[in-house]
Amino acid sequence: MGIFSRTRDIIAANVTDLLDQSEDPAKMIRMIILEMEETLVEVRASAARTIADQKELRRHINKLETLELDWTEKAQLALSKDRDDLAKAALVEKRKATEMSEQLKAEVDVLNDALKASEKDIQKLQKKLADARSRQNGLMTRLESAENRVKLRTMYNGDKVREAFSRFDVLEKRVDMTEGHADALAIGTDEPKTLGDEIAALESIDKVDEELEAMKKEMKKKG
Repeated sequence: MGIFSRTRDIIAANVTDLLDQSEDPAKMIRMIILEMEETLVEVRASAARTIADQKELRRHINKLETLELDWTEKAQLALSKDRDDLAKAALVEKRKATEMSEQLKAEVDVLNDALKASEKDIQKLQKKLADARSRQNGLMTRLESAENRVKLRTMYNGDKVREAFSRFDVLEKRVDMTEGHADALAIGTDEPKTLGDEIAALESIDKVDEELEAMKKEMKKKG
């Protein structure tokens, strides 16, 4: 495929459609970017050759224009000496130089059109390339995020995590048993009395004493 045909195909290509049709979008977009970069290098090289050809043609045109002036002066000199035959021959050579110069100028115009087309292609390719690179960055970020989620979910649902949680369950049961054993040992044991407990005991003793005195008085009355 020629460089210009391939350039047109790349410019016309829809990157999104290509990615949708690919089984491996990351690989596809790398290939697209590589193809664009290679084509861009070739188009720029072609443009550089066109510019070089233009410069060479212009040098030839300048030489031919100088030659035209030289033959014109020679024809004028021949006429001044009444040598029409030499003047006519000089004008013939001048005409050859003029025709060659016009032909080269036409070639320069063709190269100008080709160079303008190359410049437009380069701009379009650069825009396409920037878009592809932007999509690549977004795609790779999404891909990395998806791979990380897969790793986390695989790890969470894996045997090691299940085994770790099983060990936690065993440890919790052991802690429950130990706490239960400690609570059982505390049942029925004398614990230090609080200030509230001591005051309540004093109040109870006072009531007992009052009741005892009341019983004594009652017995005296009956006796």
